Amino acid sequence: MDDYDLLVVGSANADLVIGVERRPGAGETVLGSDLAVHPGGKGANQAVAAARLGARTALLARVGDDGHGRLLLDSQRAAGVDTVGVLVGGAPTGVALITVDPSGDNSIVVSPGANGRLTPGDVRTAISLFHASRVVSTQLEIPLETVVEVVRNLAPGSRFVLNPSPPRPLPTEVLAACDPLIVNEHEAKVILGDACVSDAPEDWARLLLAKGPRSVVVTLGAQGSLVASSAGVTRVASVKVDAVDTTGAGDAFTAALAFRLGAGSALAEAAAYASRVGAVAVTRKGAQDSFPTADEVDDLCCAGSGGGPRTLGRRPDEAPGATRRGESR
Repeated sequence: MDDYDLLVVGSANADLVIGVERRPGAGETVLGSDLAVHPGGKGANQAVAAARLGARTALLARVGDDGHGRLLLDSQRAAGVDTVGVLVGGAPTGVALITVDPSGDNSIVVSPGANGRLTPGDVRTAISLFHASRVVSTQLEIPLETVVEVVRNLAPGSRFVLNPSPPRPLPTEVLAACDPLIVNEHEAKVILGDACVSDAPEDWARLLLAKGPRSVVVTLGAQGSLVASSAGVTRVASVKVDAVDTTGAGDAFTAALAFRLGAGSALAEAAAYASRVGAVAVTRKGAQDSFPTADEVDDLCCAGSGGGPRTLGRRPDEAPGATRRGESR
């Protein structure tokens, strides 16, 4: 029996968040809200999101021996994530500088810090975690050579999920292991490069699949998502909600998808569930603070029967924003 439903290998950052009326242009200064510090990073976010849904989750990451690192460890443990694979030291904890506008859209700059010191050797040392995990998920906020080593250490029968963010060209060895490769519009275009000869998301999915992944998911924000495999391309509907903050929504989607695939769901079914998880997340501020429990996701299925935007999960001090947009982080 697997000890973990999901092993997440990836980044752990302190998110430094400021609300702005609009994002500044080049050379411009704008005033923002008070600074808020939250635990974040794509790897840490995905681990917390999965654990909140009930997945037995472990995280392999590196943080600094500092206050931000302690914040991140505390948040993982509070969510029920096994932190046996979290390494401490070598560099300051990574930091993400995030601005959020009134519509809920965000812009992010990341200083990798200790994330850049998560090495292939660290992966090999943690081989027991790989052999104990049903699904392994990673991203690209850690060195690419470390992601390659993750692929080389997958246990027989396990499943590999990759969200290539921030996007870059990927080795054939990594693409061939993805089941699925999860991309948004920007990531799809970067990975396809000159092969992106169409504006149709269905074509992006097919072109990406031709590069070697076993399956592909293209997230399209308010337009839902596409899932592609040898069986064809299927569109999965979105859930209409009033968005407050999209920070972390993409991580919630990826974590939920990976968890449901490990539980035996078909790809389209898992993507539909992941869309509901992401929909709840965007109705709340922050990244990890926004991630729902399984019960909250189930409640969303019963809310908003009138067809308008759903506001389930919005906290009393959070006013609704624009209808949900693209998934970020």
